[in-house]
Amino acid sequence: MTALYSAVGEQLTHYAIDFDNFELVRRGTVTLPAPVQYLWPHPSRRHVYVVSGHRGRNGPGVRHCLNALVVDQAGDLRLHGEARDLPMRPLHVSVDRSGRYVLSAYNEPAGVTVHRIGADCSVGAPVDQAAGLDLGIFPHQILTTPGNRTAILVTRGNDAAGGKPEDPGALKVLSFADGVLGNVASIAPNRGYGFGPRHLDFHPQRALVYVSLERQNALEVYALEDGRLGAAPLFHKTALADPGNVRPRQLGGTVHVHPNGRYVYVANRADWTQPDSEGRQLFAGGENSLAVYSIDERTGEPTLIQHADPMSFHVRTFAIDPQGRMLVAASIIPMDVRDGGGVRHVPAALTVFRIGVDGMLTFVRKYDVATDGKTQFWMGMV
Repeated sequence: MTALYSAVGEQLTHYAIDFDNFELVRRGTVTLPAPVQYLWPHPSRRHVYVVSGHRGRNGPGVRHCLNALVVDQAGDLRLHGEARDLPMRPLHVSVDRSGRYVLSAYNEPAGVTVHRIGADCSVGAPVDQAAGLDLGIFPHQILTTPGNRTAILVTRGNDAAGGKPEDPGALKVLSFADGVLGNVASIAPNRGYGFGPRHLDFHPQRALVYVSLERQNALEVYALEDGRLGAAPLFHKTALADPGNVRPRQLGGTVHVHPNGRYVYVANRADWTQPDSEGRQLFAGGENSLAVYSIDERTGEPTLIQHADPMSFHVRTFAIDPQGRMLVAASIIPMDVRDGGGVRHVPAALTVFRIGVDGMLTFVRKYDVATDGKTQFWMGMV
């Protein structure tokens, strides 16, 4: 059984999936202590771990938390054990390959924590980490590698802005043993300048890692050997249909490799607005799409074959079901757009695509999602 979960603010909602008709059926909702940032399943798929927190806020009454939840036979969720307070707003969470540890990444300031997982899969105590870990600038994701002996921390860096120079990005390779992290290598082509990685995914059959570059709107491929990344990308590909016309707030996003290893998908996000004559903020251009690539079975090289329209704006997360039949994209915010002589309101949405045998996406349906001033910040399938 595969379930879809979507988070709007503190509310995490379960949708049952009807694969015969490619429909989503809304079921129950649980409330977390703070706005949901990310969710990751335990290898058993009977529990999930959720990090929640407030953007740019610390102080009295503000919580940043790590929670375990039980997944029942129908896919419904309920809180399990006590929430663990976190030092600041977490941006990503994952579970190591053994199912014994939860790893969380923090962007401002850069940080990581590792918590033990109890015998009942509740969240246990944090693991003490050595001082001097190289955590880069603006971590966005942390994942253990397939062998579970290393972890990769994806650090985006920042573009130059407001008189402040560019902060370089990097892929930080860290040793991982008994929940303890240590420095191994920093992969930063051109010393990290012009290199802004956001997310990565592992090829399911080959020792290859696919990395989306947020600040360069691109996809890169790296070799993976004994838990370590090659120093330079094997391939670099644009994610945009019109890379010669990049508008403000044009960003690369999540990357997922198809379960069969023959295709890879990257989200393109844009939410740049400008006021019209009446002072309304309207979408001012950019690419909102899902870039689809075929993967060369011999070399791992991706070739761009499609841009699919999610019919919404700023797809921050998307997911593919384990059988590779369906892709669902989640846009985080509503947007007003020019439509002829008028203005059309486009809500945040869950957009359902059928995945063909050729890896290409066919639009099936779209579900509008009421955000009520919040954001649909995370969505995924378990």
